Amino acid sequence: MGCGIFSAQFGYRLLLMNQQEGLSLTHHNTPTITCHVVTHYLADRSDPDNQRYLFSYTVTIRNLGKGDVTLLNRYWLITDANDKKMEIKGEGVVGVQPTILEYDEYQYTSGTVIETPLGVMQGHYVMLDGQGQKFQAEISPFRLAIPNILH
Repeated sequence: MGCGIFSAQFGYRLLLMNQQEGLSLTHHNTPTITCHVVTHYLADRSDPDNQRYLFSYTVTIRNLGKGDVTLLNRYWLITDANDKKMEIKGEGVVGVQPTILEYDEYQYTSGTVIETPLGVMQGHYVMLDGQGQKFQAEISPFRLAIPNILH
């Protein structure tokens, strides 16, 4: 089973979502969200002969700002080494829309299948702060890779 740890703090770019005006840059009192991702190659559930590589990823989302935030929606763009792209979107994560208290964190594990031994995931969460403002937390790209494929 392979493991990779990526960027303890992705430095989310936060955007307020105004329903009438689309997206606009936030001001300085927007919540600070950070993320830590650990990926695992699941060799026992993969089938390389049939181009099936299964990875799990554990995401820890930290709310470092004042006030609670709720994760409403997720969006993932998953790209394999052949540049095949898959988009995943939906409510919450793993069936819940967690509220993350100020200075607290939420952790979940999920998985994805790609057709190559190397790929990249990136995306965003749509969050709601305590004042009812939606903002988008951009997730920087992180790698999905079988062990020893990269030096």
